[in-house]
Amino acid sequence: MTTASFKNRITAASARNGPLILACDYAPNTKSVKSKVLKAIKSTDGSICAIKINFHLLLNSSPSDMMAVNSAAHKLGLTCIADIKLNDIGSTNTTALECLDGMGFDAVIANPIMGKKALASLVLQAHRRHMGVISLCHMSAPEAKEAYETPVKNGKRLYELFLNWASYAKVDGIVVGATYPKIIAECKKKSPRTAIYSPGVGAQGGDPHAARKAGTKYLIVGRSIINSSDPAKVAKTILARRG
Repeated sequence: MTTASFKNRITAASARNGPLILACDYAPNTKSVKSKVLKAIKSTDGSICAIKINFHLLLNSSPSDMMAVNSAAHKLGLTCIADIKLNDIGSTNTTALECLDGMGFDAVIANPIMGKKALASLVLQAHRRHMGVISLCHMSAPEAKEAYETPVKNGKRLYELFLNWASYAKVDGIVVGATYPKIIAECKKKSPRTAIYSPGVGAQGGDPHAARKAGTKYLIVGRSIINSSDPAKVAKTILARRG
């Protein structure tokens, strides 16, 4: 069992391979998820620092399959992120962490709507397991603007409140879509030591250069790579454009 923190592990992987995280966002009805993810990891070896597995794939896969996927990723020096938007009461969050830890995941993406104290408790529980917590701040989809930019308290917008809670809870990173570079820059300015993870590059139109220039540390890319006939080439092209 590793004793290094998630933050240190992904930093080391990024130093070797660059800041690209492969989002294995296959369609919900995809068969042979394990073999497809293993193939994607192998085809992008040397160009990614982590993989991200979405909730629907976890629900459609056995624990043993996820253990095999994460084990293969770890052998290549990659970290593994469970994207389940975790958000519940403490006991449920703890049980979820236990399950994810057992499958070999290094970090979980959480929804901070649970409240700042609950988020802080989740981070504490994760760190005891040498796992990380990445908290939503502003998602990448076009419709995210309607929710995350809604005024909620003392004139603050929802994503600003989430950023404050992320700082309070000492999360390992926040999610801000690459499709919103101005908000990336704002979050970076307000919380310069918090790593920003940016999905939405490629299929959703996010510009990797603009995101990196604004303050993104890790680029999350899925469909542009996994649906390509030459995943390695696409990954290297994206990396070549980083700012």
